[in-house]
Amino acid sequence: MEDKKILLTHGSGGRLMRDLIRDVILPAFDNPSLRKLEDTAEIPAHEGGRLVMTTDGYVVRPLFFPGGDIGKLAVCGTVNDLATAGARPLAMSAGFILEEGFPLADLERIVMSMKEAADGVPVSFITGDTKVVEKGRGDGIYVSTTGVGLVPQGIELSPAKIRPGDAVLINGPVGSHEAAILSARNDFSLGVAVRSDCAPLFRLMEAVLREVPEARCARDPTRGGVAAALTEIVEAAGYGIELVEDEIPVEEPVRNLCELLGLDPLLMANEGKMLVVVPGEKADACLKAMKGAPEGADARVIGSVNDRKPRLTVKTPYGTTRIVTVPSGSQLPRIC
Repeated sequence: MEDKKILLTHGSGGRLMRDLIRDVILPAFDNPSLRKLEDTAEIPAHEGGRLVMTTDGYVVRPLFFPGGDIGKLAVCGTVNDLATAGARPLAMSAGFILEEGFPLADLERIVMSMKEAADGVPVSFITGDTKVVEKGRGDGIYVSTTGVGLVPQGIELSPAKIRPGDAVLINGPVGSHEAAILSARNDFSLGVAVRSDCAPLFRLMEAVLREVPEARCARDPTRGGVAAALTEIVEAAGYGIELVEDEIPVEEPVRNLCELLGLDPLLMANEGKMLVVVPGEKADACLKAMKGAPEGADARVIGSVNDRKPRLTVKTPYGTTRIVTVPSGSQLPRIC
């Protein structure tokens, strides 16, 4: 396995492709639906809720980084998108674009990482696709995933529901994923390893919605970070949000990296963070629910909704207020 490479014929639909699926893909995601190897898979009908679906592609570089890899990232990203709607994941699909010459051992490592992340939810991969492009026409591997989830009755998360006085919470420190990718890509050494926060957050949101079913909305602040996610909420809701800078958690190595390179942690991507807006009187209950989940031990109330101009502002430690604007592009490309 260490010496074997992906060949163009692995994507041709012939015997080698069947062998690749049988020997590498199927053992990782094995379940009755996938085992049929048909072109479609049935999702059992569910009563008592609404079905939602999300899809995404992953092109992160490097493929393997402290705290995760492209496979874990793909599962967590899709599960977390479903979690923003309060959905319980029901099933996923995976698509692989492989470059000729890609090490088969790396593919096996990636799909086993996907399996481990999916088993932790739990959710099953019930269908997928594999294509191979010529050497030099790709970049090793790209992964796309689609997820279907069930939103329970009574749960409706939307920016349109937020109101002045609502509290804004996050489940932990910001910026860790982008800092980990940046450090791994450029071989920065800050004395302390920076690890991605990549994690599935379905259980966290399940705990929050169990305690605060009247939660207003939720967003996972991936590309563009907390600033982009909250700006999206502000623009959709028509209300302002003010954050308290001293309450926004940032790990020390991440803060040091930001100061060194002139980056803003609020604009940095996260892959294991969830922003939740709840009625102000429910902030303590939401915080307790978050802290009760492994991914929410460092949860904080970081701001509130106001009826001023619909913009995102930050109250600084000096008593001043700054307006946060989202740049037209990303601080770092290919972070997810």
